[in-house]
Amino acid sequence: MLDAIPLDGPFYDRLSVGDRLPSQPGVTIDPGVAAFYQSVVGERLALCLDAELCRAVTGSPRLLASPGLVTQMSIGQSTTVSRRAVANLFYRDLRLVEPVFIGDTVATTVTVAAMADSLDKPGRRPRGKVLVDIVTTAAGHPAVVYQRCPILPTVGDSLPGHGDDLGASAPLNLDSFVELIPTGWHLDLLGTASAWATGDTITDPTRDVIDGATALARITHNLAMIHRDAGQSPYPERLVYGGHVVGLAQASLTRVVAAMATVLGWQECNHTGPAFEGDLLSFRHTLVDSLDIQAARLLAVNVEASAHRVDSPAGGDPILDWTVIVLTAPRP
Repeated sequence: MLDAIPLDGPFYDRLSVGDRLPSQPGVTIDPGVAAFYQSVVGERLALCLDAELCRAVTGSPRLLASPGLVTQMSIGQSTTVSRRAVANLFYRDLRLVEPVFIGDTVATTVTVAAMADSLDKPGRRPRGKVLVDIVTTAAGHPAVVYQRCPILPTVGDSLPGHGDDLGASAPLNLDSFVELIPTGWHLDLLGTASAWATGDTITDPTRDVIDGATALARITHNLAMIHRDAGQSPYPERLVYGGHVVGLAQASLTRVVAAMATVLGWQECNHTGPAFEGDLLSFRHTLVDSLDIQAARLLAVNVEASAHRVDSPAGGDPILDWTVIVLTAPRP
């Protein structure tokens, strides 16, 4: 484990495969944190809003913490590796191993899994890709596991020569998510699942705006400088944290998917373009696959988000390509 990292790092050429980065403080997800997150994204996930329904469905006297909030907190805690990030290429194979409830404390470990030099370009500081394994615990038990891949600059003038294979996303397999379904939940109490055919796309008529971006970065302990300081951004303005876009996309998903219980994972999440404060976003949801099992239904949904700006094309600028696994009530 690295004993410490400089306040302006870490840098690509100061990391090695196997390094475990110093952990950020654990965070207790209390009602205040949950209310703030809800004010930023406005999702309609019933088990996070209705205490009586949550108790009836889950058996817990505590509200479910939004899986979006839990994931954003995990990503923020993982930014000990990406304080100097130029960009984040992807999130891969994210799995919510067990549900998190209000009052649970989450803590995150980050370990370097692979490294690969980026193409060296004249006039640009050398940089490289760092694949990291992330494990977030809640109440001491694994709650979220995944990989992410930030691009980091070097502190020196040359690349160290890393060329690891960063791998690729595994083919979608809904059966592999069945084990993540919480036991003992009475999902039929959520109502009737959506009548949605594989391949069909739902366009959410409600568009939404990105605001409060720096506040979300702060409350999730996101240390990436590009989300706070325009001078550190490769663009003329601050780059919005990609998880903010995912949070708004999940909120849109809760508007179009009936009887949604929670999110079980992400197959992959790619930020296909930059997002900025004030962007107006639209969302398209395409059902990729579904799986009906006893007393539950799994949906794999591809979510595309586009930003609509003054100079955008008619359909907007694509900024998100996200495949998410959703748990709903069973079909009648």
